Amino acid sequence: MRRAVIDVGSNSVLLLVAEWRDGQWLPMIETSRVTSLGEGTKATGLLSEPSMAATLAALRDAYALASEVGVDSIRAGITMAGRIANNTPDFLARAEAQRTPCFVLSGNQEAELGLKSVTEDPEFAAQPRITIIDVGGQSTELVTADRGVVDLPFRKSFAIGTLALRTAFNDKETLDGLDLLRASQMIDEVIGIEYLPHQCGTVVALGASATNLVTIRERMTEWNPSRVHGAYLDYEEISKAVGWLGRMTDDERAAVVGLEPGRERTVHWGALLLERFLYATHGLGVRVSVRGWRHALLATEPGNLGE
Repeated sequence: MRRAVIDVGSNSVLLLVAEWRDGQWLPMIETSRVTSLGEGTKATGLLSEPSMAATLAALRDAYALASEVGVDSIRAGITMAGRIANNTPDFLARAEAQRTPCFVLSGNQEAELGLKSVTEDPEFAAQPRITIIDVGGQSTELVTADRGVVDLPFRKSFAIGTLALRTAFNDKETLDGLDLLRASQMIDEVIGIEYLPHQCGTVVALGASATNLVTIRERMTEWNPSRVHGAYLDYEEISKAVGWLGRMTDDERAAVVGLEPGRERTVHWGALLLERFLYATHGLGVRVSVRGWRHALLATEPGNLGE
């Protein structure tokens, strides 16, 4: 059995094709394309025409690639940008018209599937308590779970992400110390909590912000998930990355060895969000996961999420 899941995020479109073999889902194909679907959406309430066109093209290519290798099902979910935009029905209609349907994933569904992708991962099986930081383009999820316990000590989706910050600072490329101070205060005000101090357990970061910090550190010119999954980033390393990446222009960041193409506009904002959410949890660092809600959706039978 083969299945495909497409994550239509606020910043990128991610394709995962996996095959059920030896009692587990084994990834066959994983692709990523930055399309910035949610850029400016928080301010305008709309998905822009250029972003929709780029995302629809990426969606067509993802469906085509999945179909080429032969899959039993393809599911595509749109996240925060689709939840907040007034013209999401137009985007969904256009996706349906080009035979690449997708559905809107709720905040709770995204958080629950993201949590499942980590708690069911053998890499973190020995951890009794896990806290997940999932930085996106328009939102950041923070979830804490205890192994074997149904009730979650903490779960919340915060309406702030990398694209939202970039827009709030008028698309400014190079950030000075005052910019970073103002941005930190903005993030801290959105978080607005004293989170379970010193009770976060093992902190795991999902998403491109964390994975790109690892690939930059390792100077990786080709994507190798086995070198990234489970890697550790300490608080000081993340904080330093905020400073040196933030001082660069987009072109200078694009030239950094290991950075995924298209992430030059947001990687420094992602590092800052990781730093502030890690500060809120009182964690000393994060373990990095290359998995996400799309991996958990593979094991969910089609139709069970109301697609």
